Amino acid sequence: MNGSANNMDAAADGPGGVPPQDAFPTTSRRYAWYGLSILVLVYVFNFVDRNIMSILAEDIKADLGLTDDQLGFLYGTAFGVFYALFGIPLGKLADNWHRVRLMALGLALWSAMTALSGFARSFGMLGLARIGVGIGEATASPSAYSLISDWFPKKFRATALAIYSSGLYIGGGVSLLIGGLIVERWNATYPVDAPLGLAGWQAAFLAVGLPGLLLAVLVATLREPVRGQADGILTPPPKDPFRGFGQELFAVIPPFTIISAARQGGRALAINLGGMVVIAAIAWLLILGTGNYPQWIAVGIGYYAVYSWATSLKKRDGPAFALIWGSPAFLCTILGYGMVAFSSYAVSFWSAPYAIRVLGELPSVAGWWIGGPGALGGFLGIIIGGRVADWARQRNPAGRVLVIMFGVLAPVIPLIIAFTTQSPLLFYILGFVLSLFASSALGAAAATSQDLVLPRMRGTATATFFLATTLIGLSLGPYLAGQVSALSGSLSIGVLSLLIAAPIGTVLLTAAYRLVPKAEATLLDRARAAGEDI
Repeated sequence: MNGSANNMDAAADGPGGVPPQDAFPTTSRRYAWYGLSILVLVYVFNFVDRNIMSILAEDIKADLGLTDDQLGFLYGTAFGVFYALFGIPLGKLADNWHRVRLMALGLALWSAMTALSGFARSFGMLGLARIGVGIGEATASPSAYSLISDWFPKKFRATALAIYSSGLYIGGGVSLLIGGLIVERWNATYPVDAPLGLAGWQAAFLAVGLPGLLLAVLVATLREPVRGQADGILTPPPKDPFRGFGQELFAVIPPFTIISAARQGGRALAINLGGMVVIAAIAWLLILGTGNYPQWIAVGIGYYAVYSWATSLKKRDGPAFALIWGSPAFLCTILGYGMVAFSSYAVSFWSAPYAIRVLGELPSVAGWWIGGPGALGGFLGIIIGGRVADWARQRNPAGRVLVIMFGVLAPVIPLIIAFTTQSPLLFYILGFVLSLFASSALGAAAATSQDLVLPRMRGTATATFFLATTLIGLSLGPYLAGQVSALSGSLSIGVLSLLIAAPIGTVLLTAAYRLVPKAEATLLDRARAAGEDI
């Protein structure tokens, strides 16, 4: 008992950016739910700023003269690659520094960049703004997942993470409602001589970006919990929290990756350069096949950066490497969920353009009937899925994996019908069903990834989890649908090409179902074997 108290004191009084008054030995249930409610609001803003491009896509396409594959790049790849890359060092910073401050700063950055999107006049300018949004948003979930895991005990964790993740669907729905109304009314009110010369889609970016700066002030008032308190594995903060961040930054951001590899010796440098050559060759072949330079250069940079980071992590933090990249259970879980993200991100983006372009709906009508039911379906699916995942976990060590598998397979038939029908009513109903089914998997996948690592690794594990959702789901799904649409001349065919994710996800999650129970049961033993001092 005294030992625990001493550890608490060490966590409270230690350096690393956490003031003593912010650290407390236990978190009241009421404050935990209050903190969670603020984090949900942050995630709502996160996805409003991320997803509003969907309802604005047709106006942006006409105004800037873009193609469907360029729209897919702006929505998915430009945002997703840099979200994923900076999520790694920022995830490390979330493991070592003040998570509340990190989230507040990130929220201010992505809100400002969303507002700046409203002044974009070209494909390149909008692409740069989307990159900035991605970097800012990379702070949110590593910080939030780690905070929630310290506010809630394991038996409630999937539910709490599911509630947090409901902000994804609420924000996605709200973005369509707000965006559709703003763009339609602005264009009707100012057919010529608009204030500052802004088009409706530009005004929409400004309208949703600026309020986030005020929310950042509220987020900064949250109290920082003691790491590991919910699991009884207390982790005092390091003396130099930014050292790890700098190491991760050099390990993942080219060309610093080459310097980082060279510091580890000739063999590490050779492995790094060899990987770079292979990835560059694959990217070049894809460029030759599609003619799309920005897409595959960005994806190639992203995959090379992650390769560099993963190969260097083993030397810099052996236990973290062993429990994350060295764990087949962890990898199969996040890659399996990546297939859910692959389809759901693409459907989320292309639903509004499909309703406007193919079904002839107005932006405000499409925004209302896609955004409202989609938000409701996503919220219900993620809450129900989280509760079912917790219930299944109590009865089966791999029970949560079954919920993830449902999220892969259940949307297949509704997707086929939705994107071949000519009935707006049926399309909107099936949009609700798709959102309900796909969202059910997120809480289960997030909780499983957190349970497979130690408390000090949760930020890094979360960043790795989001690599699957971004570099696989967000960076490839919307683009693939857009590329196939541009080649075939049919947005319906483009979206239906996403069905390739179902068999791949099923194979990965079948493996995860077999691997997760043993991986969780041997967590501490594997950490000790890798050199962790527990």
